[in-house]
Amino acid sequence: MYQIMKATKTKKSVLPQVNAFGIQLHEKAVFRPDLPYAWFTHDQTNGNILSMGIGTGSDMPQSGAGVLSVFDRQTKTWPIRQECEPKGMKISAGSFSPFLCTQKGTLIFVFSNKGESSAFLWDSEAHDMPGASTPTYVTRSLDGGQTWSKPHKLHDEWTGANRAILQTKTGAVVFTSMKMLHHPGRHSVLTYRSEDEGASWVPSPTIDLGGIGHHGGVTEAAMIELNDGRILQYLRTNWWQFWKAVSVDDGKVFHPYGPSGIDASSAPGYLLRLKSGRIALIWNRFSPEGTQQVTLKGGDGNWSETPTSNFRAELSLSFSENDGDSWSEPIVVARNPEGQISYPCAFEAAPGEIWITTQWTRYQGQSGCNDEAALRFSLLEKHFV
Repeated sequence: MYQIMKATKTKKSVLPQVNAFGIQLHEKAVFRPDLPYAWFTHDQTNGNILSMGIGTGSDMPQSGAGVLSVFDRQTKTWPIRQECEPKGMKISAGSFSPFLCTQKGTLIFVFSNKGESSAFLWDSEAHDMPGASTPTYVTRSLDGGQTWSKPHKLHDEWTGANRAILQTKTGAVVFTSMKMLHHPGRHSVLTYRSEDEGASWVPSPTIDLGGIGHHGGVTEAAMIELNDGRILQYLRTNWWQFWKAVSVDDGKVFHPYGPSGIDASSAPGYLLRLKSGRIALIWNRFSPEGTQQVTLKGGDGNWSETPTSNFRAELSLSFSENDGDSWSEPIVVARNPEGQISYPCAFEAAPGEIWITTQWTRYQGQSGCNDEAALRFSLLEKHFV
């Protein structure tokens, strides 16, 4: 078995497919501009595929609210059902927010309300960001998305991203979140757990591993339930690899935490359980394929406490057949030269068919991500194992 820790290939793979925006794709993957720029879930009551996001192209709402769509398997299109409009609140949820349909059919939508965000003003002398806030909320629907409950605020602290949600074998719903802490400024990770279909939530103890900087600490965890009922998280760090945390009590507490051995840029990954039993990992590795050389940033107590890689131009894919004890050799499936493709989300639309989207798709010279040209593609598991 292959232990991921450092680059082993001596040259870059050739990715022959190139779209109009210059993104390169593996020969056995398929560009999917038809997919919504969204988070996907299976409707547990009828097998439909649902998406919650900002739509595509002219379908994108100007309000920033989530758009609930249902996949029409015959026409291969996404007729928009409606915007997510919780009672008593105007939301601006951003492009990727955790979305789940429970086994009983309850829709749960987690979001950080960007409309309430404070200015991101870091004080380089105090090494802190006093008053930073992007509140995190949960709303749910009991009628297939026709109506939504009044959002339940879980915390006020700055939340960079909520990155994973799942329902455990016991029926509990768990999602990952984060909070900015202060004195000095840094980030931390926690989860929220519900035993009543999202009506109420209990936070886990916060994982605070120290650090200094507006990107310091630990952030944006990926999460998966293992076959024995434990729950595994991979935390984004500035320490050149993911750190892992494990829960043995159905997501109430996560421990221990330590190095995973999986090299990674300072960017989040995504874990996906497949029908085959394998786990897929999609992420930005520490350095480009074919070299261990990468430009470091941070280490000044303002960006981060230690110098780290922020390399995000390649997406890699790896599989585990033993619940994360070891991983297959990574394969670069997409590359954005001189730009970035990061914050991946993945979904198994049918057994062995994986859809992958990236929240951040940025091109050389851009100051922000390009929603219209966000990377969306699909691949078949059998071509990569």
